[in-house]
Amino acid sequence: MPPTEALSPAAKRNANALESARTDTTRGAGVRSMQQLIQLRWIALLGQVATIIFVHYGLGIRLPLANMLGVAACLAVFNLASLLYWRPRQDVGDPALLAALLVDVAALTAQLHLSGGITNPFVFLFLLQVAVGAVLLPAWASWVVVAASSVGVMGLVVVPGPVRIAADPSQGMADPYLQGLLICFLLTAVLAALFIGRIARILRVRDARLADLRQQAAEEEHIVRMGLLASGAAHELGTPLATLSVLLGDWRRMEPFTSDPDLLQDLEEMQTQLVRCKSIVTGILLSAGDARGEAPAHTTLAAFLDELVSEFTATRPVQTLDYRRHLQQDIPIVSDSGLKQMINNILDNALEASPAWVGMEVSLQGEDDDTLVLKVSDAGTGFTGETLANFGKPYNSSKGRPGGGLGLFLSLNVARSLGGRLSAANRVPRGAEVVLELPLSSLALPQDGGADPEDADDE
Repeated sequence: MPPTEALSPAAKRNANALESARTDTTRGAGVRSMQQLIQLRWIALLGQVATIIFVHYGLGIRLPLANMLGVAACLAVFNLASLLYWRPRQDVGDPALLAALLVDVAALTAQLHLSGGITNPFVFLFLLQVAVGAVLLPAWASWVVVAASSVGVMGLVVVPGPVRIAADPSQGMADPYLQGLLICFLLTAVLAALFIGRIARILRVRDARLADLRQQAAEEEHIVRMGLLASGAAHELGTPLATLSVLLGDWRRMEPFTSDPDLLQDLEEMQTQLVRCKSIVTGILLSAGDARGEAPAHTTLAAFLDELVSEFTATRPVQTLDYRRHLQQDIPIVSDSGLKQMINNILDNALEASPAWVGMEVSLQGEDDDTLVLKVSDAGTGFTGETLANFGKPYNSSKGRPGGGLGLFLSLNVARSLGGRLSAANRVPRGAEVVLELPLSSLALPQDGGADPEDADDE
């Protein structure tokens, strides 16, 4: 992508937001994975204590209770400390997840050493640790878990513990070893299906989110290239437009225009359209940051909308613009040229689909009336199913001409850069409706360092 310094302020905000969203998505997946490990460890602790008590008192196999319960207590303290440490944090990296899994491997090795070593049927719980590591960690870290588990198993073989569990498969289900083996299998299968499946879903959500962000970044890059081209074209168009303005002004004082009302009317229409072209060029330069003043233009929401509607009706051949403004109070805002162009673009699309009637309704919604909702309606044929399914994608248009469909694509990204959203639907019985939802905070006057409107006027 182009350097951030070469972007407009809105594009800079969007690029920073994209980078922040990527980081937050990755961090969020790490936090949720750590939470899953903590939950799994609590279940493992309960299972350990229950199994120790059952084997010692139920099966009559004498276990070193003090040592085994001590290991369980240490693991519980570690899990509680992990819960308190990671709860307020937003970033959990791979090293932290690896360290947590290595602690689990060490605790499992200690418990198995004290309760039969390699002859303990629960030795297969090492496989659960390996599976969790393979899902959560990158390749190098998962192999570290494999190596640690292998060392633990080898240690149980080389250093026998104080307890030996005899295995006699001929007894069938009466054999304690086979009972433990069955319980271990069921426990491993249930935990693997439950927690590894949940972790896999978390990772899939993260990957899907990152894919969406990559698509959004590609669209932003496309918009930046278009903006650079439009800005260059606007600079080039400035001189010929100024020349045409001078020529049309001279013609108004010359024959045969002064004596022919029809020619004079055509000349006035040409001047009106020329003013509109110059306004469009100025708007492009403003959006690109080339002609922006030292301080933003302060206005109110009602004045901004009324002026926009007035300019639209004066420069477009609209027969009826049904403008309805439902504002309980007028709110000071910063006039945003990108927002103005976006609304004009939506109105132009509606006018093209329905030259006889275009509707525009503005209201404030939300719990605190903190969301601007602007609806633009028309009485045309409506959107096709394909257009609605691909709404907001570039060159998605039913107009059948090259370059069509960029208007809504650009409008959607302007709305996104301001923290809002743009949606479309068909009306009943005919026509279409495009709805812009925008948080007022994106248009609010700066709280610090902003010039007061009255002071600006005095200057």
